[in-house]
Parts: sequence; C-alpha cells; structure tokens
Amino acid sequence: MSGADFALEIGIGTVRGLRFGTPGARRVLALHGWLDNAASFGPLAAHLDGLDLVAPDLPGHGRSVHMPKGTDYTFVGAVHQVLDIADALQWDRFALLGHSMGAGIASLVAAACPARIERLVAIEALGALPETEANTVVRLRDAVTSSRGLGERPLRVFPDLDAPVRARMRVNALSEGSARRLVERGVQTVDGGYVWCSDPRLTVPTAVRMTPGQVDALVAGIECPTRVIYADPPQDYLPEPDRSRRARLLPDGDLVVLPGGHHLHMEQPDAVAAAIGDFLRR
Repeated sequence: MSGADFALEIGIGTVRGLRFGTPGARRVLALHGWLDNAASFGPLAAHLDGLDLVAPDLPGHGRSVHMPKGTDYTFVGAVHQVLDIADALQWDRFALLGHSMGAGIASLVAAACPARIERLVAIEALGALPETEANTVVRLRDAVTSSRGLGERPLRVFPDLDAPVRARMRVNALSEGSARRLVERGVQTVDGGYVWCSDPRLTVPTAVRMTPGQVDALVAGIECPTRVIYADPPQDYLPEPDRSRRARLLPDGDLVVLPGGHHLHMEQPDAVAAAIGDFLRR
C-alpha cells in the first residue's frame, strides 16, 4: 500500500508523511525506525483495516524538515515533535505504533503523557537504549568528536538507485522490494543522480543515554495497554533474556515473539498485522 502524502507544520518546520486507512477511524500514529521513513509501514498497513494510520517521516528522515543547525537529535526532543504532530492533526488521544527507534520514542511518549496515549505497540524495541555510568564520558567525547567532524562534506551522488538499494539490503538484511520502498522515499534527485535526504547528523552517536535502571523505570511507567513484538532471533543490541525481562516490567503489557528479522513488519506484514490488528482496534 502506498498511502496518501500529507504535510503538517510544526514548530521546527514541515513534517511530511503517508496516511493509510480511513480518516475518522481508530487513530494510530506510526513511528518508523532509525534512517527509515514513513514508507516502512506500507506493507503492514495493507493488512490492517479499521484504522486511521498516520506515518510521519520523523524530522531528519525522509521528506521532513531537518533539525536546525546547532541542535541535536534526541529522544526527549522527539517526544515533543511527536506531540506537535498529534496536535497538528488535532488528535487529543491516539494509539502509538513504533518500530525500532520509533518504538523507543513511542515508549517515552507513552510514559510521559499517559492521558493522551490509548495503546502502544512496540516492535523490536521497548524503552531507550541504555548506557552504563562507566561509559558516560567516553560516549560524550565520541559524540562531540563525531559531530564536530561532520563539517560540510559533500553528499555522495548515486547515478541510479541500484547501489543504495543494495546497501539497504546488505545492512538490514532486507528483500529488494522492502529496501527499494525505503530508498525511493529516502533519496532526492540532484544533478547526476540521487543523494540520501536524511540528515547526516543522524549518524552521530547519542551523547547521553539513560542508565539501565532509568530505562527500567521508564518502561514500568507506561500505563496504557501495550503489546511488544520481538523478532526471533534477537538483535545484538537487545539480547535475551534482558528484552523479555524488560517487557515483563510493563504494568499492562504482553509480549509476542515472531520468527523473522529486524524489519519483520515489512517482510512478514501479515503475521505482524495478525498479532496487533485486534489489539489496536479495541
């Protein structure tokens, strides 16, 4: 499913995205993963009905505005951007559907604003990625060095889409169809071909992360009904048994494990839709 293009104005500029389903049905705001875009929800939306599913390109991604120079991309900042998008839609209460980074951001929104979030579906992430206190200074130094080193390096120009599609297939273990879907929305045309339109600053390491205890407290503070979807085998960044332990911290949550890779919502959309459709429509 391709979805209908939309544009919304929020504080930092224009956010664009795709809208699937039926306006006026159950409101679901879908948040994509790191360096993905709204098109990642097209395959899943084709298997869901009875929903008004709005998938923005989060700032810095896809066709949306980049953060102003001199500012950083942070999860806390993203919370406000998600709420600004909901406000622009005139949605006071809604459900959240997130994948990977988007699931992490959705977790923070649900914990921060329980009065606004009806339900949460978190695919392949729950809460934020933690960091130990011992690595605080190393992480901060790496982030600052990386950020200052970006400079004004020119973007690589691809003569066609074959190379970026192959890169997404390799890095994310995606089929060609899924990779092409993301790439077509993730590039822009220039003289000589195409360049990535995502903000290069998204590749900078996060300067400060929560400690493991803070992440646990965040997850335990999510009050709305929550369904967590994990792929089997687990990702290196969230191994077992920690990822299942974290899901058990939810006051009103359950966990579904499905065979597949990190982008299972794109590669096995029928199975994921079967696991979340009734939950979102309640």
